[in-house]
Amino acid sequence: MECFKLETLTFTYPGRKSPTLCNINFCVGKGDFITICGKSGCGKTTLLRLLKPSLAPFGKIEGNIFFNGKLLSNMSQREHTSKIGFVMQNPESQIVTDKVWHELAFGLESLGYDTPEIRAKVSEMVSFFGIQTWFHQKTIELSGGQKQLLNLASVMLMQPDVLILDEPCSQLDPISANEFLNMLKKINVELGITIIIAEHRLDGVLSLSNRVIVMDDGEILADTTPKKIGKILKDSNHEMYLALPATMRIYGDVVNSDSYPITVSQGREWINEYSKCNSLGDVPCGIYEDNLSDTVIQIKEAYFRYEKNLPDVIKGLNLSVKKEEILAVVGGNGTGKTTMLSLISGINKPYRGEVFIHGKKLDDIKNLYENLLGVLPQNPQTLFSKTSVYLELCDMLSSNGLTSDEKEKQISDIAHLCRISNILQSHPYDISGGEQQRVSLAKILLLNPDIILLDEPTKGMDESFKVVFASVIRELKSQGKTIVLVSHDIEFCAKFSDRCVMFFDGDITSSGTPREFFAGKTFYTTTANKMVRHILPNAVLTDDVVNACGGKVTKFDKTSETKLKICKNNEELNESRTNKDTKKKRISLGKIICSAIFAVLFVITYLMQKGYGFGLSEKVLSAVAYLNAKFQLLNILSIVFAAVCISFLIPHKAKRISNIQNTDICIKQNVIALIFVLIVIPLTVLSGWLFLEDRKYYVISILVILEILVPILLRFEGGKPKTRKLVIISSMCAIAIAGRIIFYTLPQFKPVMALVIISGLCFGGETAFLIGAVTAFVSNFFFGQSPLTPWQMFGFGIVGYIFGAFFAKFKFAKNKIVLSILGGLSTIFVYGFILNTASVILWQSEPTYEMFIMSYLGGLPFDIVHAVSTSAFLYLTYEPIAEKIERVKTKYGLN
Repeated sequence: MECFKLETLTFTYPGRKSPTLCNINFCVGKGDFITICGKSGCGKTTLLRLLKPSLAPFGKIEGNIFFNGKLLSNMSQREHTSKIGFVMQNPESQIVTDKVWHELAFGLESLGYDTPEIRAKVSEMVSFFGIQTWFHQKTIELSGGQKQLLNLASVMLMQPDVLILDEPCSQLDPISANEFLNMLKKINVELGITIIIAEHRLDGVLSLSNRVIVMDDGEILADTTPKKIGKILKDSNHEMYLALPATMRIYGDVVNSDSYPITVSQGREWINEYSKCNSLGDVPCGIYEDNLSDTVIQIKEAYFRYEKNLPDVIKGLNLSVKKEEILAVVGGNGTGKTTMLSLISGINKPYRGEVFIHGKKLDDIKNLYENLLGVLPQNPQTLFSKTSVYLELCDMLSSNGLTSDEKEKQISDIAHLCRISNILQSHPYDISGGEQQRVSLAKILLLNPDIILLDEPTKGMDESFKVVFASVIRELKSQGKTIVLVSHDIEFCAKFSDRCVMFFDGDITSSGTPREFFAGKTFYTTTANKMVRHILPNAVLTDDVVNACGGKVTKFDKTSETKLKICKNNEELNESRTNKDTKKKRISLGKIICSAIFAVLFVITYLMQKGYGFGLSEKVLSAVAYLNAKFQLLNILSIVFAAVCISFLIPHKAKRISNIQNTDICIKQNVIALIFVLIVIPLTVLSGWLFLEDRKYYVISILVILEILVPILLRFEGGKPKTRKLVIISSMCAIAIAGRIIFYTLPQFKPVMALVIISGLCFGGETAFLIGAVTAFVSNFFFGQSPLTPWQMFGFGIVGYIFGAFFAKFKFAKNKIVLSILGGLSTIFVYGFILNTASVILWQSEPTYEMFIMSYLGGLPFDIVHAVSTSAFLYLTYEPIAEKIERVKTKYGLN
């Protein structure tokens, strides 16, 4: 019976011309164990995420996906959440709680199971996975392998019919990876769970699979059994042949018949039979010769721990790295490899011992990262801060004095070298893990450092690009660079490093050339060595065995790509140049009108300084005179109005955020919202004063929130909102609340209004009103609730609604200078008016016209401070926040 069935599935991401997946057709049977492989960017992750609706990317989908005979799109969220399990690439990205036992129970709690049933299911799963010894530990204390096993156990507690895994072993050491894969096979065989896994490292997973699907450029290249895939890839001379296990490549380069051996034991059987009929050549032994003179990095008796009461992570470490050396550091998860790199890079300092670079103590070196040291972290996303790959590369050349043409050439060269020319306009968070790794590598190479530290550099890389990467580091070595790489990729270290060291328990336990190092290991060695060590003890690489057997090694020469030839026909790079803001500076009609309004206000305040009263009462005029004498109120206002008037007449070529929400600006579509915002909610707030004497302001506050939810729910009812949008709205509320609390020591200086205004421009009027109202209500639990709470809720909300429902349609309003001015004025004339009016209504038994004027004038200094803070926060935060919101909205289709 079929578990999944895909019919002519085609998927295209927003803004891309060509589809990521094209005409995908295949079926997954119940109990299958299917491995999906292919080069980075071929569409593996996209395909897997489309099989899990809650993780599916937004874009144009054509074709059908069936699950258990039903259209996947028609299934309820609860059904596909429990029936389709998904394990991600990064173990930490899926963990949401602080304790192991709570993480296991979290999914069942979300589905509404009662406590006894949760305890029964958890205890059973813990026994099955054998994690009793760390059941009560904190999740941050677990190793990478334990974290991934915890993720797997948490998913299995949901009792899924199918388990989908996206490169789950990419960050695990070889031993942990094998243990994890063996657990997958146990789940598949003993529980009958269907497994679909995407992997680059095929040595362990291919032997467990009954089918393998090879993808290339969004299409299925081959769909067959593991034993047959070797000959298909060999005969077609496809680069994915390099990704096959060493046993298969050795067999293919020597014999290449129909059925390839997959496991080490199968390979041994074949080599034993082959050696009986054919003589084998010799494999030279490798002995490390220290013929490099200059010591570049030296660590002497270093000790380090992360906290005073924790055990040492680095224990008496001694290490020397010579100039032009490629040093590979291997070892299990949690042994201290990454910590060692942090000591060399100066991120952490040993509490005992010293670290030297070129003979100098690390503390004595100034500008460590200026052409001296470059670091590629384990998580490449920590290097990303821009909105496109192109801008990420530009950022690395921003302060080196190059001309624009020189920068463009360097970017083009490095993009061609690292195979990222086709993704220059993509957001760095929206590309695959392997592509992110290549982008981060490109950024480091642009710095041109003398010493390069690489933490898991081949993670997520396909075998084809590994050849390019190896050529790159060898080219760097020939230029006098020194390279230290930490890696779990045994095959890569064995083939391309000069020296390997084993890290264990915070220190180095063995060292030598790759051949000397791996030939002496039992478990921590290459597949080729495991296969033939009984007859060729010095053989470490597949090339060693193939040459000894008289075969011909299959090679795909990529070394020419390291010469940094410019990509002259790079359409993406040309597009990046033309996409720069080339709009002419001009003054729009809206700016002219605004300038005229502020010119009138300037004239009024100027004339009031000269004694003109404009028909105001003596009490009001005396109050104005008092405030002007004490605070220079009229002088300040006239200067502000004059400056604003002039600023509107200055043409700006400002950066604008695209795709700002415009669906809320049509009055006909917002009649209900207008009625609630302008009539129902104000009447509700006033009713608290008229009928309840403000003794029930909690009730009024809740009513305000519920009333603004009415138009939002009506809109959501037709728009079928996604949970992702609700999460973003909740996040904006949380940020605004936190901002109000953080700045509590500065009266009236708060970022809340700015965040509400940004929400209005990005999400629309009703949503902005909700964010403003919720922020005022919840934050007052920290500041203290009062009868003013409903008025504050209305004040914040109405300003957000005005910007979302009306200002969003004006392009000039999205200029951050203009927006800052409008935001400041709204704070004074809308929010300030509402709160000052409320103070009279709430605390004066017989309000008069003069009282309202006096209250407004008396509160004006505070309103000005509030307005200045709103303008400042809008100017500083509008573009980065709006860009991130719009990217998420576009990526997940939340408009």
